[in-house]
Amino acid sequence: MITETELREAIYNKYILPTERERKTVAGAEFEFPVVNINGDDDYQITEPVDFDVIHDLANQFSSHFGFSEILLDDQGDIYNAADPKTGDAISFDCSYNTIELSLGVRDDLNDINDVFHTYYDFIQNILLKSGHMMTGLGINPGYRVNKIEPVPTGRYRMLLHHLKSYKHYGNAIQFHDYPHFGLFSCASQVQLDAEKEDLVETLNTFTKLEPLKALLFANSVFDADEHHRFNVSRDYLWRQSMHGLNMHNVDDYNIKLHSIDELISYIESMSLYCLERDDKYINFRPTVLTDYFSHDSMNGEYYDNDTQSYKQITFQPVISDLDYLRSFKFNDLTFRGTIEFRSICEQPVRDVMTPAAFHLGLAMKLHELTDLLDSDKVIYQHGYSVSELRRLFVARDLPSFFNRDGAASLIIKVLELAKAGLSERGLHEEQFLEPLFVRVEKRTNPAEEMIRKESDGVPIKEIIKDFASV
Repeated sequence: MITETELREAIYNKYILPTERERKTVAGAEFEFPVVNINGDDDYQITEPVDFDVIHDLANQFSSHFGFSEILLDDQGDIYNAADPKTGDAISFDCSYNTIELSLGVRDDLNDINDVFHTYYDFIQNILLKSGHMMTGLGINPGYRVNKIEPVPTGRYRMLLHHLKSYKHYGNAIQFHDYPHFGLFSCASQVQLDAEKEDLVETLNTFTKLEPLKALLFANSVFDADEHHRFNVSRDYLWRQSMHGLNMHNVDDYNIKLHSIDELISYIESMSLYCLERDDKYINFRPTVLTDYFSHDSMNGEYYDNDTQSYKQITFQPVISDLDYLRSFKFNDLTFRGTIEFRSICEQPVRDVMTPAAFHLGLAMKLHELTDLLDSDKVIYQHGYSVSELRRLFVARDLPSFFNRDGAASLIIKVLELAKAGLSERGLHEEQFLEPLFVRVEKRTNPAEEMIRKESDGVPIKEIIKDFASV
């Protein structure tokens, strides 16, 4: 049995200790793009699934062309991850071969990230188009109804989908949705910035408070789960009402104002573990709060047996290194790298792909001013709703009656001006990447609303796909 003192020390060493070094104003970015098969005669709907042979050929050509030498193969011998050890750049397939993820290593200048991204993007898109496929800047894959519901054939992704499908064994523990395969069609734009211990608590509190505004500004995952759940930002719902949300501390925002590092450690202690790896086998088990998990002498789980192609029961003993398998899906996620990963933003139209990185980096440069601005606001935050409640209201298709569109626009402009000032101080002309956001606020719109408007005007879905893929 592992004591709570030992657990808190392990959490500190994993998450807090890396933030004790001096913060660097650099950024890493990850882009998840849906792949769509645009073959077929019907321009108003997607009728053909993504051809995985096309994707495998792309992975081979890409890794060869760019010299990505660190190669990972799936159980069928196909590339599912290829990386450049010099730059840290990687191409991978997030959960399924319906999604391409480009992860760009840390760079000092957002302009460099942009240049590298477009080099990779142009190469990928040229190959896909030859086979009637396209990568596009949408937060939900438009072909999710016809695409193959198959995870990347590896132990990790097989485990993940099996875990998400297990919701049927949990009755009405929460209001589960019926889309356990959401990870195969939902796409995000993620940014990682260095965190520094001194500002860690304020950063998490302030950027958490920013989440309702981000829902309005970056919405781009239109999805109608049913007549009662219609979203411009569906990511929150898909994660929260799944097995990941069985413990709410694993998802969404923090829903409290943190006051100290000790309280942050306590929050992490309250998260749940649901998987680990032993002897090259991924083991699933009921999500268990860390303090409870490490108080057990043994745990029961199940693993996939390749020989029998079935799941078998297993009993195992918790060890402190199992903390490495904690999977948090917080909007603002503290990582073991000493960074905060901002992961609540839908993938953006390709022409606006750098807006999330510019937004977060610029505001990180003006953290204290941003804190003061949000704390003094009376337009959004003083109507009797918590930040969590506001985020849930603002991701929906229909906004609440108290919502003041002009007042919200005025507040968002002030936030954007802060981000612009932060980037301007760096002297690298990175503020150019914020311009599309100013245009959105001026027009009182976002990508989700633009997509809905186009569909209501009768624009074919394939034209929308091409538009959101344009540079």
